[in-house]
Amino acid sequence: MTNRDIIKFPSVTEKNNIQRLNQNKYAFIVHTDSNKIQIQKAVQSIFGVKVVSVNTQSRIGKLKRTGRYEGRRSSWKKAIVTIEKGQNIPIFEGA
Repeated sequence: MTNRDIIKFPSVTEKNNIQRLNQNKYAFIVHTDSNKIQIQKAVQSIFGVKVVSVNTQSRIGKLKRTGRYEGRRSSWKKAIVTIEKGQNIPIFEGA
């Protein structure tokens, strides 16, 4: 798995934006099989920042119904990455 496969896309929500401004924490949607060390190395190599810590959350997809048919949304994993003070990731700045 390459670094670009591990980090799928940034998660831009109001809560994540507040964490980014106040605590220097950035949120990403990541591959479900990736671990914290792989996520740390991927963020450091893609964005060129020093990662202090990585916290992950595995989210199970919701069960949904359409009439008599049941289905399930995809499960996904979110990583909240804390970087060193004074550094930033430019793709979040336009959000």
